[in-house]
Amino acid sequence: MQAKDCSFTTDTYWFRYRATAIIVENDYLLCAHNSNLPNTYYSVGGAVHVGETAEQAVIREVYEETGVNYKIDYLAVIHENLFKSNAVLFKNLKCCHELSLYFMMKSRGSQVLNSNSYINGVKEHLVWIPINDLDKYNVYPKFIKKYLSSKHGGIEHIVSNYK
Repeated sequence: MQAKDCSFTTDTYWFRYRATAIIVENDYLLCAHNSNLPNTYYSVGGAVHVGETAEQAVIREVYEETGVNYKIDYLAVIHENLFKSNAVLFKNLKCCHELSLYFMMKSRGSQVLNSNSYINGVKEHLVWIPINDLDKYNVYPKFIKKYLSSKHGGIEHIVSNYK
């Protein structure tokens, strides 16, 4: 039986629950990228399945996308993201409310990956972007450079409204 994502849709709205990784090696952030959105870079991660914890989901998603068994360091950010979904990625254009848990992953000391990931049938490419250069790229989430450039005392709650 295929796993079911923790999400639901109505005629005009889509809710999704995601677990996402922040992977930093040698002051570079790992981002995914694909030909459907050639100038957009995004965090590794994906949907939490029904009956799966966010921790299990991020470990699964990271392995599926990178071919590497990263371990969680800590929960970093709870991100509520309100946006109009992209018709290229999602067939029916809807307003989206996305709840993502961002986990900082433990460094492995290596940028070597074994990726063979696809999103909606399109090959994903993983790229290491220097943290200091993130503002030169169209990277999502938009808060990531500021987050990585500052100190934190616990879990941050960030709300983005791109309606």
